[in-house]
Amino acid sequence: MSHISLDGQWTLTSPQHSHIHTTCTLPGDVHSALIAADLLPQPYYGCNETLIQWVSESEWLLTREFTVEQDQLDVTAFDLDLSFVDTMAVICINGTQVLTCNNMFRLYQVDVLPYLQRGINHISIALARNDIEAKRRADRLPFAVPWAVGNNQIPHMNTLRKTQCHAGWDWGICLLSTGVYQSLTLTPVYHTRLHHVGTQQTWLTNGSCEVRFTIEYEVITAHAEQTLTLDFNQQLHTISLDSATKGHQTITTTVIVTEPQRWWPAGYGAQPLYPLVVTLNNQTITKKLGLRELVLNTQADDIGSAMTFVVNGNAITAKGANWIPLDALPSRQTPERYRQLLEDAVAANMNMIRVWGGGMYEHDIFYELCDELGLLVWQDLMFACALYPSTPEFLADVELEIRDQVKRLAAHPSLALWCGDNEVIGAIGWYDESKHNREKYVVNYDRLNRMLQQVVEQYDPSRRFWASSPCNGELDFGDAWHDDNRGDMHFWDVWHSGKSFDAYHSVKPRFCSEFGYQSWPSLPTVKTFADVEDWNVTSPTFEQHQKNGRGNSIITEMFTRYFRFPVGFANMLYLSQVQQALAIKTATEFWRANKQHCRGILYWQLNDCWPVSSWSSIEYTGRWKQLHHHAKRFFAPVLATFIQQPQQPLCLHVVNDHHQSMPITGKVIKVDWQGNVVATWPLETQLTPDSSAILWRSDEALTAAETKQFFYHVSLTCADGSVTENDHFPCLFKHAQLQHSTIAATWQQDNDSIWLELDCDHPALFVEPQLECQGRFNDSSFTLLPSHITGAKHRIDYIGECDLETLKQNLTLYHLRGTY
Repeated sequence: MSHISLDGQWTLTSPQHSHIHTTCTLPGDVHSALIAADLLPQPYYGCNETLIQWVSESEWLLTREFTVEQDQLDVTAFDLDLSFVDTMAVICINGTQVLTCNNMFRLYQVDVLPYLQRGINHISIALARNDIEAKRRADRLPFAVPWAVGNNQIPHMNTLRKTQCHAGWDWGICLLSTGVYQSLTLTPVYHTRLHHVGTQQTWLTNGSCEVRFTIEYEVITAHAEQTLTLDFNQQLHTISLDSATKGHQTITTTVIVTEPQRWWPAGYGAQPLYPLVVTLNNQTITKKLGLRELVLNTQADDIGSAMTFVVNGNAITAKGANWIPLDALPSRQTPERYRQLLEDAVAANMNMIRVWGGGMYEHDIFYELCDELGLLVWQDLMFACALYPSTPEFLADVELEIRDQVKRLAAHPSLALWCGDNEVIGAIGWYDESKHNREKYVVNYDRLNRMLQQVVEQYDPSRRFWASSPCNGELDFGDAWHDDNRGDMHFWDVWHSGKSFDAYHSVKPRFCSEFGYQSWPSLPTVKTFADVEDWNVTSPTFEQHQKNGRGNSIITEMFTRYFRFPVGFANMLYLSQVQQALAIKTATEFWRANKQHCRGILYWQLNDCWPVSSWSSIEYTGRWKQLHHHAKRFFAPVLATFIQQPQQPLCLHVVNDHHQSMPITGKVIKVDWQGNVVATWPLETQLTPDSSAILWRSDEALTAAETKQFFYHVSLTCADGSVTENDHFPCLFKHAQLQHSTIAATWQQDNDSIWLELDCDHPALFVEPQLECQGRFNDSSFTLLPSHITGAKHRIDYIGECDLETLKQNLTLYHLRGTY
């Protein structure tokens, strides 16, 4: 007998709004249903955020009918399975309450057979107000537990097990969604219920991999022997189960994989996946396993202690970004958008994504794609930027949540680390209550964090539990924010403290899991949320789409340090993205050059959950900011970067992340702003595996006037055909004698390929060919040199579905000298 799906159309009503009687698609959310019914304005447009708050201040009722035939009732049990229930919900079948939900992160299963009837059945989901429940819980706490003031717009969200940024963040709309975001199914069960299949890998000295399967099942009614099948590595295993003893049972079996194909992070190798299918009666559990060894090396060394992921015996430089929920409207979190964002991460040479603790444990599709694409996952548990209760009730609820999520995710080869929270240790020092009574709140923190560790290690002993991010290690409750010698670091001195970009050269983290710099969105994205009269960085709409109180001021003030002030709104948007890219480039390249010290660089943040001014490198619309194009270059396996330290010569560092040697050839040139090559230094060498070395130094002592007249450019070609290019500008851009550059752009087409050829009369910086239509170019925000220097015009390929005429009509070329 097949499952009964409860996905599809439900009826949506509200006790507070008698006029509302519409449909709601589940999986989905209430806001999206109201938008579809024209009962709610588009939340992301203009200042509409203020007009939608009544939705979260209401109760909602979802109802539908389903049919059960008489023969379908001839079963042992009928399980209702559902997850991603957001958040306070009471579920009734035929008028009888069958389940109460109060944790968005739980996986719920309940036998509803006693409540089903032949023919038409009625099911309802009553969704309570989250804000009222949060306040009620806060009032019952034995002492005040500070919530994320300054991020959340709704108090006490820390008492609810719900996505914390739903109540707003310093990049997020306050859209307190509610609904059910995963499929709802009714599953018939005969005698025995299949619960879970756990896996554990042991690598043998002969190179084989022993995979141990732990199968959990439950005998509901004792009966004759039952058979379970396990299909793995092209072998079908039949296992007889003990069906005479009622209750929960566990059985283990082992499979040896000889000559296993190892799974590697992106850039280090392939990602082979071995299908697993376990079947018991009509119940099936499927997984795809990646066979790999992974450890986090935190051993003491000459510096302090390491923070290095080691995969299959090879030290990995983790390169990537932080991930927030895909969309503030859960109904818009589609598989297609997950794939596009994660493929874009890999396209920028990333190999790790950090799932941030103020969001959610992601949908299965996220981890499946990370497995497929080779993206390691740093997985925060869902606590962020606030303190949390440690009452018995709270701990008991969270324990079930962590158990559910660890068991759900542990088989994914991409999962690299369980981290207890985001910045919660640091938050102890942020709030008056905890700052002035630190010992009490440290104990409160440790009670929760210790339980998290125990549950993680019970259900997934194969992975490291890291207490917090940032953190210097177990039971270290100190300031980990600026420790260069151990642990992971969040470095925010440039953005939040207003330091210049060269402050990134003042630290050498062992692993930087957060650092960032904001930009404004591009003009095509702005057009999706603002009328023309609001195309101004201080308009009401634009300020509504800037959630960091000082954000616009910080961006604008930094302009004045590095650049001549731009003319016009479009140039301000463009220049903000140049500035953001420069900030993250400065940090990343310096830390990569010091790769034996720093083994992890995850900038804040990859994506946006709505169109907004933020630290993202990909806009809500899917557009690559200039930062993402720079990331493709500064995260490339081979990187050449100029670094100028105070009172030191200019040095060219070349980094090789490959675990094999890499022959390279190329040159450094000195170019003046008229487009003349003043000097050339040829380069040829063989990079050693997993290395960083200085290949060239400049002994020139430059006067202030000379620094304004030229720049250095390097171009290196690797034996594998890849090319790395970079520049060094000896003075501030506002002081450089940039020349007006005429850029000639010629479209070309051949079969299914469309590309743009660019040439110029004077060097042009941060050239961005911006498209108003769908798609992107394979490169952007680059230095364009005249073809008489490079020997050829600069070609960039179009990636997308638009035809040539559409592209011609929707192209705007930006470059730095054109902004003033």
